[in-house]
Amino acid sequence: MNAPPPTPSGPRWLYLHGFASGPLSAKGVWLDAYWAKQGIPLERLNLRVPSLEHLSLHAMLDTVRDALGAPNDRAVLIGSSMGGLVAARTAEADARVGALVLLAPAFRFVEQLQRRLGPNNWTEWKRTGYLETDDHAEKRRTRVHHGIMEEAQLMDAKRGPWPDVRVPTLIIHGRQDDTCDVRYSREWAQGKRHVRLVEVDDGHELTASLELIAKEADAFLTPWRGVEQTRQVFTGG
Repeated sequence: MNAPPPTPSGPRWLYLHGFASGPLSAKGVWLDAYWAKQGIPLERLNLRVPSLEHLSLHAMLDTVRDALGAPNDRAVLIGSSMGGLVAARTAEADARVGALVLLAPAFRFVEQLQRRLGPNNWTEWKRTGYLETDDHAEKRRTRVHHGIMEEAQLMDAKRGPWPDVRVPTLIIHGRQDDTCDVRYSREWAQGKRHVRLVEVDDGHELTASLELIAKEADAFLTPWRGVEQTRQVFTGG
């Protein structure tokens, strides 16, 4: 992996939650606590922007870009589900992203949602402008504007349906995922020497795979740790 030499502080580590989730998502909180023990701060971004009801893909990308820091700063992005897609779209356009860890990424987001909703519900969402869904962060029913799908379709048309990522990438995806089908991760990873795909016997939330995620990410992200954090890992400090 062509990682830059570690600096005393190391790159920023940013966590991007999934659709209708939030910074307090179970995976994000668990990984935050896990890496905090190693002296690595994980910043859990809020991608419910400008609001969940009027969710905007471009606003999410702007939020991530703002969190990357100064022009010469570097970052590692850990993205779950839609956060994984946003991480990949950020990496293809911003050289400050040095590596990706994608957890059940929502590649081909529009196509996958169309498949899950079915033609009748998809047409109704487009007609009314809003889709009713569960807000996993606030534990209530809510609605999301159809504009995010129009943004995603325009982005796919402009950039291509698959993110053109050139940085080292680790994907962990469950074979029983009925939200983001693992076959999309397989297709995207195929033939890419800089991508490692790890399949697990788990569903979309990957709640049974947290220890494995941590182990795989620790090994994969070793080159992107700060000097002090790298010393702690290899000395047990």
